Amino acid sequence: MNFLIINGPNLNLLGVREKSIYGEVSFETYFEELKKMYGKIQLEYYQSNIEGELIDEIHRVGFDYDGIILNAGAYTHTSVALGDAIAAVNAPVIEVHISNIHKRESFRGKTMIGKDCIGTIAGFGLDSYRLAVEALLSRLD
Repeated sequence: MNFLIINGPNLNLLGVREKSIYGEVSFETYFEELKKMYGKIQLEYYQSNIEGELIDEIHRVGFDYDGIILNAGAYTHTSVALGDAIAAVNAPVIEVHISNIHKRESFRGKTMIGKDCIGTIAGFGLDSYRLAVEALLSRLD
């Protein structure tokens, strides 16, 4: 099984930015732990601050991979194009957020990509990604 985790803008700064919201662990450190937990799954990671590159990555794997875990960051609330890319591919996509977007600024409660995803996991810190892996695995069983 091949799963791709895609992180959007500013998520390359996990571990150093707004630690009270996002924690003190870098995503790279967490990703290594996640790969150890799921050694029999091919887990890959991609991050970009550029919307078009995120779309290109969804297109690249969306017809061959078994699932995509997407934290689109702020693009969650603004990008019709990311939603269109998710709708265009065959791979199931799970929307993930580290923080509970409904407990933050009101604009963060609106997702432009959620309707095209099979589900959303939010508010469990970095563990949201593990929960998304579990959700994809249960869907594929």
